Amino acid sequence: MTPLPASLLLHHSLASTVFEPYAGKRHVNNNYIRIRGLFMANDEIGKMRKVHLRDVWKHEATDLTYWLEENIDVINHQLGLDLSNVEREKSVGDFSVDLTAEDRNGNLIIIENQLDKSDHQHLGKIITYLSSLGAKSAIWIVADPRPDHVNAVLWLNQSGLANFYLVKIEAIQIEDSRPAPLLTLIAGPSPEDIQVGQAKKAVSERHSLRRLWWTELLKRARAKTRLHASISPGDDNWLGTGAGKSGLAYNYLAGQNWTRVELSINRGPGRESENKYIFDRLFQSKAEIETEFGGELLWDKVEEKQTCGIKKTYHAGGYRDEQEKWPKIQEEMIHA
Repeated sequence: MTPLPASLLLHHSLASTVFEPYAGKRHVNNNYIRIRGLFMANDEIGKMRKVHLRDVWKHEATDLTYWLEENIDVINHQLGLDLSNVEREKSVGDFSVDLTAEDRNGNLIIIENQLDKSDHQHLGKIITYLSSLGAKSAIWIVADPRPDHVNAVLWLNQSGLANFYLVKIEAIQIEDSRPAPLLTLIAGPSPEDIQVGQAKKAVSERHSLRRLWWTELLKRARAKTRLHASISPGDDNWLGTGAGKSGLAYNYLAGQNWTRVELSINRGPGRESENKYIFDRLFQSKAEIETEFGGELLWDKVEEKQTCGIKKTYHAGGYRDEQEKWPKIQEEMIHA
């Protein structure tokens, strides 16, 4: 008989041992557990449990702060930072920062810790410390982060004024081992937050500028007509008032570098035929209307749209132009 190769003999030998019944990534019997090919006896696997934080650190200032000062590498590992030169109780006016540190570029970092739920007082202190010390980042370590504070940290990161980390701290123990810290990042800075913040800032700036634009236009318009006397400025790109007939409205529109005036015809859902009828009646007097207006108009009747309109667009400028140019641009719209 030809002898079996050594590899086959080894395989046959293993197949007859206690490992033979196990298949797949994980299998358990009364004595053994297999995970990713590693066999361990059940009595070799410990059970993890949480430990009350005040059983580990009785006081924030005298225990937890001291421990964090001596174990800054725990924060570095969890947040991917490289903090050094840790100092405790740095004075800021009538208050003292729990810890300060420097990142690899020498920027100042604020570290505040709480053994209880996050609260408004600590959040206010951290913002004060950031502004007073000119710090670039803040790390807020708490036992229980409240949802409203999570949202506040997300909002602060979107502002781009500073990097803000909200970290949950827990203590764990395996069997009778010494307790160990477990840090979980709840909210932190990211490129996406900065992009969202920039987008919000742009929208806010645009709305403020448009509201100012309409405020100035209405002020000028009211000196010449009562057509928009009861209209208040908004932050949309249009402003309108009724034309005295149901479904007809006079509208001003403003873009970044263009403006428009229009008569909008929209009697409501399901009444498209009425809109088209009114438009066609006006179109029959197109020549007279344009002569009275003093120029050509855009007669916008799109069959698949509910709204019809008669429009005039100007390209002399818009709300993004310098405010010194606004009077001339707006006078052209009002005169129409």
